[in-house]
Amino acid sequence: MATAKADRRQRLKYHIRKKVKGSSERPRLSVFRSNTSIYAQIIDDINGVTLVSASSVDLGGRKENSNVESALQVGKKIAEKAQEAGIQTVVFDRNGYLYHGKVKALAEGAREGGLKF
Repeated sequence: MATAKADRRQRLKYHIRKKVKGSSERPRLSVFRSNTSIYAQIIDDINGVTLVSASSVDLGGRKENSNVESALQVGKKIAEKAQEAGIQTVVFDRNGYLYHGKVKALAEGAREGGLKF
């Protein structure tokens, strides 16, 4: 049985995904936030392929990297990998989460790293 909070996030996610679509020219930057980590993927929805990914688990251990600071580092890391893959602009998909805290820090880190959205 899902909680009311999870149901709300799922509804928000569906509404966001109706509008946000990634293409090979402008892929989608999707964020997933768990209790212990934060993950980011750059996805081409037309071909159904993940082009680039980064997470706080890649940066080190789980418990030490579950804060806003690590989310900023994940944003910079995903931007760096995207630049290497030749990706300049993306569509940001907050995946039903509020644009606040870790999600906001990841987005700002990606912008600092050179991604445009």
